[in-house]
This record gives sequence, structure tokens and C-alpha cells, in this order.
Amino acid sequence: MRKEPTNENVNTVVDKARAYRDNFDYMAHLLKKLDLMIQKRVSMIRQQDKKLREIAPDPKLYVSHDEVDYYLQEKETSGDEITALPRLKRQIEELQEEIDTRVEVSLESGIFLALPWLARLYNLSSFEKDVILICLAPELHRKYDKIYVYLQDDIARKKPSIDLVLDLLCETEAEKWQARCFFSGHAPLVHSGIIVIVDDPHSPSGSSQLSRFLKLDPHILDFLLGDSSVDNRLLEKAVIYTPMFSLAEVLIEPGIKNRVKNILQEHFALSPLERKKLVLYFYGPYGVGKRDLALGICHFLNCPLIYLDMEQLVGKAAEAETLLRAAFREELLVQAILYLDNIHILLAGDITYTALSKSLARMAAASNTVTIMAGENADIPPGLFEAAVLHTIPLTVPPVQLLQKTWELALENLPVQDKTSYARELASRFRLTPRQIRGACQYARYSFVMANPQTRLTLNDLYAACRKQTNQKLNQLAVKIEYRYRWEDIVLEEEKIQHLKEICRQEKYRYQVFEHWGFHKKISHGKGLSVLFSGPPGTGKTMAAEVMAGELQLDLYKIDLSGVVSKYVGETEKNLARIFHEAETGNAILFFDEADALFGKRTEISDAHDRYANIEVSYLLQKMEEHEGIVILASNFRQNIDEAFTRRLRFIVDFPFPDEESRLRIWKTHFPDEAPLDQAVDFEFLARKFQVTGGCIRNIVLNAAFFAAQNGGVIEMKHILRGAQREYEKIGKSWDERNMKMAARV
Repeated sequence: MRKEPTNENVNTVVDKARAYRDNFDYMAHLLKKLDLMIQKRVSMIRQQDKKLREIAPDPKLYVSHDEVDYYLQEKETSGDEITALPRLKRQIEELQEEIDTRVEVSLESGIFLALPWLARLYNLSSFEKDVILICLAPELHRKYDKIYVYLQDDIARKKPSIDLVLDLLCETEAEKWQARCFFSGHAPLVHSGIIVIVDDPHSPSGSSQLSRFLKLDPHILDFLLGDSSVDNRLLEKAVIYTPMFSLAEVLIEPGIKNRVKNILQEHFALSPLERKKLVLYFYGPYGVGKRDLALGICHFLNCPLIYLDMEQLVGKAAEAETLLRAAFREELLVQAILYLDNIHILLAGDITYTALSKSLARMAAASNTVTIMAGENADIPPGLFEAAVLHTIPLTVPPVQLLQKTWELALENLPVQDKTSYARELASRFRLTPRQIRGACQYARYSFVMANPQTRLTLNDLYAACRKQTNQKLNQLAVKIEYRYRWEDIVLEEEKIQHLKEICRQEKYRYQVFEHWGFHKKISHGKGLSVLFSGPPGTGKTMAAEVMAGELQLDLYKIDLSGVVSKYVGETEKNLARIFHEAETGNAILFFDEADALFGKRTEISDAHDRYANIEVSYLLQKMEEHEGIVILASNFRQNIDEAFTRRLRFIVDFPFPDEESRLRIWKTHFPDEAPLDQAVDFEFLARKFQVTGGCIRNIVLNAAFFAAQNGGVIEMKHILRGAQREYEKIGKSWDERNMKMAARV
């Protein structure tokens, strides 16, 4: 048996039946109301027209009365315009009541209606909604072009003017005068950019404000018509993301996520009247997870994220503020969170962007939701966001446990032998950000996997991919050295070689010691490896650095300190700051050559230069202690290094002048197996006779090879001796011609 509906059920059915089918059904109903308002205005015009006919019997009409009646679907006009006005006014009021009721039912039913939504966002009055309707009508039906021509009695005035809007919506002159405030620069319609006021191109300059036209902003028009795409002005500059993972899934330290969550909960716990606008500023190195954290917040708040790169925006200086305003309006329209990336470019103190940064602060303070900014450093001008609540949140490279998890996820679809062990090794070896890890795996896929589909990725392949993700800016500040040497190429005492290997092992096991064994709790700074290589030029200091870089699979960057030190006060510190800043997550070994240019013994202060020289040394020491990577200093004269400075170094390795036995090994190792070497070459004679460093021996061997290439194609003693003569001349040592004769007798 069919159950009869209760009164409650009947009301619900009726209400849902009265809901609008969709946004266009609602707009069609609004146009009926507009037609009634126009009919009301037409009646008033025709009353005035009767009086005008007494003065001008044949007034010229650009659109006839009959044509307007046709557009308004009036089969016949009332002869009594005076009685028509009350009837039309009553019909408008009744229709407005019906519209209001159906809008309420529609919204309760979850049906999206663009104009009511826009009115709620900007707190628009019914008058302002009618203004939007009048401007919208010609975009929905061309008949309104001719109707507006008729109402304004001008063939060139197809768009509504302020005067026409006031005529349609106001009863008396006093009401019109009061309503003009809706079109001031501070009024919501104009200030928000919903309505644009444009001059009449056919009117002379200085014409009345009433004659200016009203036009809907193109993006607002698209929004009212149901187009949810991003504003055309923001194409290629802004992207809308739908969050796909929760805040808990973001690979950021739990303490940071908890802090952000607490800030949001405290903020939204306040009433709308109590809470100030909230601005979050995430700063840290590239790819550390700032955007992922913002997406996690959006998932927590159940809203999309609008990504805008400020680097692109400031490049459009002339329209930057307009674009920024459009982005904040987009945030409001789609109820999203605006994420402004690379904000440090705007807030860097450049006077060019001062006005734009202040505009940004005002827009953020007026925003109806949370604004998130992201940059590389914490430098925000004091007081800039005083009208909002600003929280600055530093993000650093995640701990190794999270990096390992990131590696495991990134290696998921790559052909590796042991995903877990690879992830553990890579996480402890390279301090890459999550985005750099994903970039490394992508690089490995395209560079190695696609070239050899049947081959598994090795750790060395992934090491190479990791190096490609870092140090791009270091190339501008230092010289990258491609390492070619191995341990067997170094000619040093076994104890010193073991010393170098100990340094490498400390880098390999730093995670185990500092994290697993808890030593990071006992050491606040100085976790990096600071090493001094001292010894005469050419004794192998650079070679040793290359071998260590190869052992650790890290890039090696050589910085000539003689080029870093500047005679201008403060410039040396700036140069050093840039180098260490770029090396923070660079996963590279910094090799400072010619350290004597800066690290000479600090003298007693006798003049201003001495004082600033001491400041430079202290600054370098500070940056070395803060840096968590490997820093190698090379000095020719250890005795010139300040003792207070050497006490702060973790390792000191001396490279002595090679003795005869060492020189013999150096001579032998510098000739490749492929080189056409004469069997008569006497290495013992060369090691005994020429007391030079390994660097000099390398130059001699290379010169000899070129002499031989142009004279027979075999490297003989005469070629080596000729190369030695050239090297002696270069370093300023006297050359004894008897060397050639002595060699001949050997």
C-alpha cells in the first residue's frame, strides 16, 4: 500500500519543485523581472512623450514604440500609462518575492546560482544585484541593445549608462542622487572590479558622470555564465590545484605540521568579527615542500589552491598590481587559498617593488580567507602586514627518515635492485629536498632507463642524477672540477691517505652518528667537516680533494679566495654569504684555494684595514661552522694560519714536499698505459735529479708528450728533459745544460 506523504514531506516536495533547475533557469527568471522594470520605465517615457509631442509633433525615434513592445512581448499597449505604473510596480514586487523564495530553496538544495553567490561574497545589496542584472542582459540577449537605445534615445548608446540604471531602479530624483554612491571608486561594485565604468567615446570631454557607461568585467561575466576557468589575465601565470593528499601525508617534519594546524584551528575558532586576516609565510630552500604543505592545508580546509609565481608577476611591472588584484579576486570567487611563490623577490627591499608589496599587504588584509606566501629567506619589512596576523614558518631539508620515505616513493616505478637499501643510502648521502629527489628520479628515468630499458639502475646512476639537481647557481660563483683521480693516483704516506679516508668515512656515517646515536642533541653547530690541506704548491692538495669527491660521489667546486676577497668594506662577506647560501643544499664539496689570501695571521689592529680583515676571517669561520657540508681550505703556508682559527677546524692534513721515493712513484703514475713511452726512460734518474713537486712533474710529462707528438711519436728522455727545462724556466729555477749530457750517459 502506498504511503501518503506527511505535511512535512509535502512541503519538502513543493519547495524542491520550486527550486531553480540550474543557474540559467534562474537567469531567465531574472530577465522577466528586468522586462517588467523596463516596461515600467517605458510607461514613464511615454507619459513624457505625450508632453513632448505638443512641442515637437514628430519626434525622431531610433527604435519605435511598436518594436520595443514586440521585444517586451506586449501585444498591445495600455492607453492609460498612469494606471499601468502601479500594476507594473506590484508585479515587480511579487516577482521579486518569488525569486527570493526560489533562490533560498535552490541554495538549500545545493544548486549553484552565480549571482546570489557573488552577492554573498561581496555583501552586495539588492540594488547592486539589479545593476549587475542590467549590465548582464545584453550579454544574454541582443534585444536589450535596441531596448537600451530606445530608453536612452541614442543609436550609439547600446550599453547601459549610470543615468539609465538610475532611471530603471529609482522612483524619484532624490533616490537617484542618493544612489550615485553605488558608482563611486570605493563602492563594492567598482572597487572589486565587478563593474567597470567607461567613458562614452561619442560624448565630448567633460560630459556628465551620468552619461558614462557601465560594463561587466569579462571574468565576472564568465563567472555569472557558469565558466569556472581561471581569469584570462592570469593564464600561464596562475594554476588552480585540487589537493590530492592530506596534511598528515605531507612529508614535512611533524612539529611543523602540528604548528600550522594549531594556527588554523585557533584562527577559525574566533568569530568572523574577532579574527584578523591570516597570512602564513613559508621560507626555505627550493623544493623543500612549501607548496606541498600549502596543499595539505587546502585539504584540511576543503578548498582548492591558486598558485601564482611572483617571479612572473614582477616581470610585468606595468600590470603587476592589476594581475595581483585579479588573483585575490579569483581566490574569493572559487573560495580557494592563494599561494604566492617566490615572494622573496618582491620583498627583497628593491624600491621598484615597494608600492606593489604594500598593495599586496592591503589585499591580503582584505582577503576573506588565508593567504600563503613562500620564499627563500625570512626577510619581510617590519610592519608591512600589521593589518593581518602574520606567521613566519621556516622549512628546512627534512630529516633523513622523511627523505628515505620520499626516496622510496620516488623509486617506486624505477628498475632498482633494492628500493629500501637504495633509499636509505641516498637519503643519508644527499641532502636533497623532496622536489629535487623527484627530479633526480625523473632524470634517471629519461637518462638511463629509457636508453637501456633492460638494465637496472645502479647507485652510481642515481648518484649522477642527484648531482644534476643541485649546484646550478654555484657554477656562477665557483669552478666545478670534474674528478678523474682515484686513491691509487695519490702519492702520499699511507698514514695520510688513511687520514683522508677517515674524513670520507665521517661524511658517510654522519647520519648514523648525529641522528641514530643522538649526537645532534649535544652539538648545536659545527656538524659539517672543515678541513685544512697545507703544503707547498703542487703537492697534491687539489688532487686529494678530487679523490675525496669521487669517493663520496659529490660535486667539487673550487673557489679562488683571491677573487673573493675585495678591497671594499663588506664585499668579501657578501661574496662568501652567496657561496655558502648556494651550497646549503648543494651537496657539494667547497674547495677554497689560495686560502692565504684571507687566512693570514690576524695582526694587532693598527688601522681600519686590519680591523676589517679580522672581521672577514671571523665571518668565514662563522659560515664554516654553520655549514653542514664539507669545506676544504688549501694553504701553502700553514704557519700563517691563525692558531685560533686552526683550533676550529676538524681536520688538518699536511702535504709535504715529495722525497725521492715519492717523486719516483709520481713520475711513473703520470704516464698513461696508452702513451708510447720509450723503454730507455730512466725514472730513477728523473726522481733523483729533479727535486720538484707532483704538479711540476705533471706539467713536465705533458710538455714531453707534445714534444714527442711532433717529433717521432715516441716519448723519449730528450723530450722529458726538454719539458723539464721549460718547467724550470717557468718556476724560476736555473737550468743546467749538463742535465742533457748526464742523461745521455745514464
